[in-house]
Amino acid sequence: MRIDVHQHLWPPSLIDALRARVEPPRLDGWTLHTGSAPPFEVDPADHDVDARIALIEADGLDRALISLSSPLGIEWLPDAEALLDAYHAGVAALPDRFGAWAAAGLVSIDPAALEKALDAGCIGLQLPANALLDPAGYAHCAPLLEVLERRGAPLLVHPGPHPAPPAGAPAWWPALSPYIHQMHDAWHALVAFGRAAHPTLRICFALLAGLGPLHGERLVARGGPTRRQIDRNAFVDTSSYGPRAVDAIVRVLGVDLVVLGSDRPYATVPDFGFGDAFDHAMAVSNPARLIHGEVGTQ
Repeated sequence: MRIDVHQHLWPPSLIDALRARVEPPRLDGWTLHTGSAPPFEVDPADHDVDARIALIEADGLDRALISLSSPLGIEWLPDAEALLDAYHAGVAALPDRFGAWAAAGLVSIDPAALEKALDAGCIGLQLPANALLDPAGYAHCAPLLEVLERRGAPLLVHPGPHPAPPAGAPAWWPALSPYIHQMHDAWHALVAFGRAAHPTLRICFALLAGLGPLHGERLVARGGPTRRQIDRNAFVDTSSYGPRAVDAIVRVLGVDLVVLGSDRPYATVPDFGFGDAFDHAMAVSNPARLIHGEVGTQ
């Protein structure tokens, strides 16, 4: 089964819940208001289920995994429950061509709510990267991560909310600056703090972990571990990157830890041009190991 592990699709129930809000994040018609960016005109086609299924088929995929748009900051809201419930209800009602990552509120940690979402069919949990940047973040999220470890379910780490960009910054600024910084820091936080606390947790970092794995030589030069083995439970997805970046990551991590993640509707599924064996690993065997673990370990 060919799987894209990273897409975004707002189901009708989440759209209705965002439109019912008076504070950001909220929708006014199709105009998105957040706390950190100018109003943004959403293309309704980006969240049309039939149109997305057509793209899944055109991309040669069997399934796309949907996750909450963490930069909206929903997980950090004191009143996140209504939006999270709307998201989970909406993704549970999607056709079989879709799977979903659960989402969790971070002001008040609720492992029981995560258990419920996993029981309802979510394949794992997505957390914003800025929740997992230091020991305090890992300690705060530990009840959620322990649920995942116990159940053998994976974690997706995705860029979270960010400060307002500089005045006059172009539209691409968040994706090329704060998103990259968050993912880069989250990768190193796993090395420094997270893995010792959660040795069996399977984790996928969006957007090649901000290219954090490429800094291994500098890590050693600045006093980091000199003979660190490849972490077989730390995956990276390809979202918004092309052949040159993916080739560089493969030279560091190997092919077995790279999974297809397109980030639709904000990016597309590229042809990396590395041949059938790589394509099968990236879209079939590696996502299967991310989701289900190594054969014989569950």
